[in-house]
Amino acid sequence: SPDDPHSNYRLAREALLDHAPIPTAHIFRMRGELPGPEAAADYAETLHQVFALSPGDLPRFDLILLGIGTDGHTASLFPTMPALEAEALVAYSAVPSYVNPNVARITLTLPTLNAAAHVLFQMTGAGKAPAVRDALAGHAAADPSPAGRVRPTNGVLAWLLDADAASLLPPAR
Repeated sequence: SPDDPHSNYRLAREALLDHAPIPTAHIFRMRGELPGPEAAADYAETLHQVFALSPGDLPRFDLILLGIGTDGHTASLFPTMPALEAEALVAYSAVPSYVNPNVARITLTLPTLNAAAHVLFQMTGAGKAPAVRDALAGHAAADPSPAGRVRPTNGVLAWLLDADAASLLPPAR
């Protein structure tokens, strides 16, 4: 539900949306209280309507703000999970057994993320440093982490890191 302690929407609402002058009619949350496949289809339909998409089109978000997990996951796209390869706009995704809470999630897919005008990764803390290093190195790797596969096609990718999260990156040239 939108008020569940584990809800990303609740977190975004409390930390950001409740403090910004955004009309509620402009906020389109994923309805995680629906059964998973239905919730994914519902949000895909919302994207089709809001962006006035024709079949086969991708939505172009102005900005997508992402984080990264210690395993390199982002946007509930986990290593080795089927949603990572999904071509639909939105996917219903199981999560690896080590994820707590171990509940399936609804997520935007790589094609949708990579159609954005701007993608900003924001991380803090030394615990994220290995995943940040691997994701940034992954842009040149044959099998990058999920975060390393976020590469906006005609957009801008930026990383906002504190010193600890950036601690394993090579020095700037």
